[in-house]
Amino acid sequence: MSKILYGISTASQFVEGAPIPICGDVLSNLRKAQKLGYNGIEVHMLETEPLDIDQILEVCNEENLKIASLVTGKLYNQLGIGIADPDESKASMVMRRLKRYVDLASLLNTDIVLGWIRGRIEQYPSKELYYLALGNKIKELDNYAGKKNVRILIEGINRYETKALNCGHEILEFIEKNTLENSYVHLDTFHMNIEEADMLETIRNCKDKLGYIHFADNTRHYPGAGALDFKLIIKTLHDIRYEGFVSVECLPLPDGITAAQEAIRTIKSL
Repeated sequence: MSKILYGISTASQFVEGAPIPICGDVLSNLRKAQKLGYNGIEVHMLETEPLDIDQILEVCNEENLKIASLVTGKLYNQLGIGIADPDESKASMVMRRLKRYVDLASLLNTDIVLGWIRGRIEQYPSKELYYLALGNKIKELDNYAGKKNVRILIEGINRYETKALNCGHEILEFIEKNTLENSYVHLDTFHMNIEEADMLETIRNCKDKLGYIHFADNTRHYPGAGALDFKLIIKTLHDIRYEGFVSVECLPLPDGITAAQEAIRTIKSL
């Protein structure tokens, strides 16, 4: 049986409507996660936020914890600009900041998630031109990340939130077409429930390029609070010998701690 690690989504501050159960500084969030039974934390942050890298690594080493990933969504929320923006000066500025995320991830022995920061297809006259620009930009970031031993995790996001790279096979094709050697598919069960005809088959098809997973139920509440069959999902992950992080990214309902507790209780009972 493969060894799956479980993380919990965290940020420095609570944001209304965000699927982030645990808030606080990184060190306190690590301790909260450990107390709840998780193996690490996913960190939603700006790359400019101060971090005590040495202390974080010390706590991780002492307590056998990990930083599951650094998520770049706050950068898009701050700027409203993506890596494939048609304005090259804006796109270059985003690239510089994303490379800083890679630098931080390298120091923390983790990877970075690319979701919203990919930008919006509507900015281009055609889908083909958007994908060409996005491919060129992510190729540059992919090469940079490879030199730092960091993986780029490209997240599938549902059609109601973005019009590009919605499902697993689209991300796989994008990775293959652009020969992205350090980029991997990032699946999220909430988005998959909307986009995938067969979630389990998607997991199987992604297999060797599956780099990261988010767990939330179909309602985006914690796993076990909705209709998804997480027992089958976890079995499929073991079947493909997935070894890596599954991070719970769910709404903090009825409150963040309860959501995190119930999520890990459900997962470990399966």
